Amino acid sequence: MKHIFAASLLLVLSLAIFGQSESQKASIAGEIRAVMDRQAADWNKGDIDGFMKGYWNSEKLVFVSSRVTRGWQPTLDNYKKSYPNRAAMGTLTFSDLEITVLSKDSAVVLGSWSLKREKDNPGGKFTLIFRKFKDGWKIIHDHTS
Repeated sequence: MKHIFAASLLLVLSLAIFGQSESQKASIAGEIRAVMDRQAADWNKGDIDGFMKGYWNSEKLVFVSSRVTRGWQPTLDNYKKSYPNRAAMGTLTFSDLEITVLSKDSAVVLGSWSLKREKDNPGGKFTLIFRKFKDGWKIIHDHTS
């Protein structure tokens, strides 16, 4: 009986120390949503460099779409090549966001994206892995289809 009590006490203490309250999770989700809102605003101003501030500026950044791109600079280069002007960029909207906080410094976001352009309206799904750094939340892995 002492072992069960000790194990239960250890579990409760671990949850208290490492777990996060719902308000902490909501705060983190709000911070991540703010990063994504800034990205959409920058995109919609035609500012790809500003949009990229939401990504981890590291050679270890991973971006997956029709191919795997590794690194912040190659990701930026691909965006600029694929979206050479405001007409190609259109108006970006994120929707159906599901933000799952994994810890105080990591989260996963599932969602949808769409571009409203003059002649078409492409869209798809994405999964983003965010990590918190000294300068805020950054996307470290982006899988977009």
